[in-house]
Amino acid sequence: VELVESGGGLVQAGESLKLSCAASGRPLSSYSMGWFRQASGKEREFVAAINWNGAMTDYSASVKGRFTISRDHAKNTLYLQMNSLKPEDTAVYYCTANFPGSHLARSGAEINYWGQGTQVTVSS
Repeated sequence: VELVESGGGLVQAGESLKLSCAASGRPLSSYSMGWFRQASGKEREFVAAINWNGAMTDYSASVKGRFTISRDHAKNTLYLQMNSLKPEDTAVYYCTANFPGSHLARSGAEINYWGQGTQVTVSS
């Protein structure tokens, strides 16, 4: 499984970005997927997760209400819509995938597949 993120960039505080994660190698329609991020000098942290059919989602407290995770099975793609961005959202954002039947993982130790990351920078 290969996960390739795109859509990162430099924006001002209050603006929006939409990240995409294209999966290849096999259909991920039965996998749970998610996003983590890592700011410079900090630990990698959970951002959001979604189950295989999109019926269940989970968000960290710091992004709940501002970010929305979604997926498109036909395109084998995961998304993260990020609104009202803040400077503290600046980080490398990683797409993740977990084997079928997995719960929505909040710990990086539970993740089966990682993307290479895309940089998001929010200026004040």
